[in-house]
Amino acid sequence: MNISPVAARILHVTDSHLFADANGALRGTITNSTLSAVIDHIRVSGWPADVVAMTGDVIQDDSAAAYERFRKIMEPLGLPVHCVPGNHDVRTLMKAALDSPPFHYCASVEIGNWLITGIDSCVEGEAGGRVSAAELARLEDILSKTDAEHVAVCLHHPPLPMGSKWLDSVGLSDADTFLQLITNAGNVRTTLFGHVHQQLDEVRDSVRIIGTPSTCAQFKPASEKFALDSNPPAYRRVSLHEDGSIQPELIWLEAD
Repeated sequence: MNISPVAARILHVTDSHLFADANGALRGTITNSTLSAVIDHIRVSGWPADVVAMTGDVIQDDSAAAYERFRKIMEPLGLPVHCVPGNHDVRTLMKAALDSPPFHYCASVEIGNWLITGIDSCVEGEAGGRVSAAELARLEDILSKTDAEHVAVCLHHPPLPMGSKWLDSVGLSDADTFLQLITNAGNVRTTLFGHVHQQLDEVRDSVRIIGTPSTCAQFKPASEKFALDSNPPAYRRVSLHEDGSIQPELIWLEAD
């Protein structure tokens, strides 16, 4: 069987929840240490990535210094880092820190015959998300004008239910509208999202929807109330093939 060549390779990292303080902890996890460990694992692995997709909740403490910490941890990869905001991010601070190369904020990049684009799904002051009318129109414009055969869309909030009562209450409130837009466009093959601190990999109307666990602590799947899981930090390698197929690989840090 012939396998289509790989057009682009994405490293998907998400929900780092950094603090200005290197010893800052989220529910007992020192997030600077876990993100650093993820990046060290990526560097040692030698997987030939083209781009990093960071799908939000970069920081936890509303500080500009936490974004600078993120820059310093990521820069040794020597890769473009495409970021979208999460509900814990501060858009003004994030854009100031992460909108100059090699960092990009809600931007698009063409690699091979793929377009990778990021959108903002956050609502000020709320944990749940919604893609605003203006952002939906921007996405529709991007999808209609690109010459790329295939598109990957990155956002923070999950466009599908996770089967967890508390987590689904802070999901993407206009998921149906978003899904209809990307399905009707005809060129979107996958979406990558964060927020849920656990994994998801499902196909909905020919679009592969992929959620990646956090670089810090994980949430317990299928839980009615908030609960932490015992799984370690994680990231995902996503190979985008020329024929539009997607090959994701979830990497748990303790695997090696």
